[in-house]
Amino acid sequence: MSLDPSFSYEERYGLRPRNRWVMPALIFAVTGISWLMWAGLHHSNPPIRSSTISFSPMSDREISLRYSVQRSDKNQTLICTLIARDIDKNVVGQIDEEFGPGLASFQQTTVIASRTKAVFADVAGCRAK
Repeated sequence: MSLDPSFSYEERYGLRPRNRWVMPALIFAVTGISWLMWAGLHHSNPPIRSSTISFSPMSDREISLRYSVQRSDKNQTLICTLIARDIDKNVVGQIDEEFGPGLASFQQTTVIASRTKAVFADVAGCRAK
């Protein structure tokens, strides 16, 4: 019993090559991993960073906030928005503080006036002017 050399399972049963998905999957994986690496590296080092160091209620109408700011361009003017919140997490005080050109990294302590007793203060964000 010998097999006919012209016999083909692909023709007889309609089998297709199994590797049709490999090239699109490879292109998708390379593109996706490249974008993910770029996005992670791009957003991990922003030009302006701010962080809360500490806060302390001064009275029923004021809270003190100590925070740090780092900027990549020390000649840039910044505006930092500071907020005070009450026990229910409602914003009860907000100010914008402006910093002219100067140090690339610095710390600042600011008193935020509030409508009611503030129990928390934070830097909402800093942006270039």
